[in-house]
Amino acid sequence: MSDITIKPVTVKTPYWDIAANLLLPPDFDDSKTYPAVVSAHPIGSCKEQTAGNVYGPALAKEGFVVIAFDASFQGESGGEPRWTEDPARRVADFSYVVDHLVTLGYVDADRIGVLGICGGGGYATNATMLERRFKALGAVVPVNYGRLMQEGFSQYDAIALLEQVAEQRTKEARGGDVQVNELLPPSPAAAQEAGATDRDVVEATEYYKTDRGGKPNGVARMNFGTLNQALNWDAFLRAETMLTQPALIVVGDQPGAFGSYRDGMELYGRIASSKDRQLVVAEGYSHYDLYDRPEPVKIALDALIPFYRKHLGQDA
Repeated sequence: MSDITIKPVTVKTPYWDIAANLLLPPDFDDSKTYPAVVSAHPIGSCKEQTAGNVYGPALAKEGFVVIAFDASFQGESGGEPRWTEDPARRVADFSYVVDHLVTLGYVDADRIGVLGICGGGGYATNATMLERRFKALGAVVPVNYGRLMQEGFSQYDAIALLEQVAEQRTKEARGGDVQVNELLPPSPAAAQEAGATDRDVVEATEYYKTDRGGKPNGVARMNFGTLNQALNWDAFLRAETMLTQPALIVVGDQPGAFGSYRDGMELYGRIASSKDRQLVVAEGYSHYDLYDRPEPVKIALDALIPFYRKHLGQDA
């Protein structure tokens, strides 16, 4: 059996291009039709990290066409100003990626699912409510970015943050420099020197700022003047009524400040789907363990692969 094939592609939108990688199964035959999965990266990440170099290849090896894409304003995708984390735009990106998939003769338009990791899981959840072409949702350590901004990322003072953003935008409108904030210390040593103790901050630095997970476009960086885009947003809004597709949520039970255990549990409890609603808890593992550590990733994939096979109509 041959290995998977990775094919860079360009997804067109009315505004700018989205950069993506198509991951094609072993022994791919473009005369056949395949189920497909859209794979979405975490906040501050890129398609070459966990969504596209861990989960994407694993699903492609199991016979799925996978497309991992860079969010607008990030990675190799278009959009200005750079490093904007705009929830509405990130959700809209999913539909443009699906638009691209359904033009491919070897993708079955009735067998498309979605997978999101971390903030990508929150965005994938919101997108699934709006995008009926998604037949199944997988969310690994999902984070509700709006909730995170309203709480920890704003020091639990959203109004104060909005005032700071307003001041910064006025500066920029008058010709001042754009403020881009680094979300993490530059190295594990710097995190230790700064006294970082929270599990998620320490482990995020170990992932993004070392050879373990670091990639040129996975910069964990954010444009400060655009943060107001998220402060009145909720990834899970109306999940009780609109999220009717089958859904599988994977969390680790070792919580950290970014809150994926809490958000995953909340999401599982709120999902409207009566067809298939699953919760998988990787016991003894944390948020960032589920990015790339073999044992917890296997726990996630051992649930995700049969879940997608069942709901995307792929023979086991």
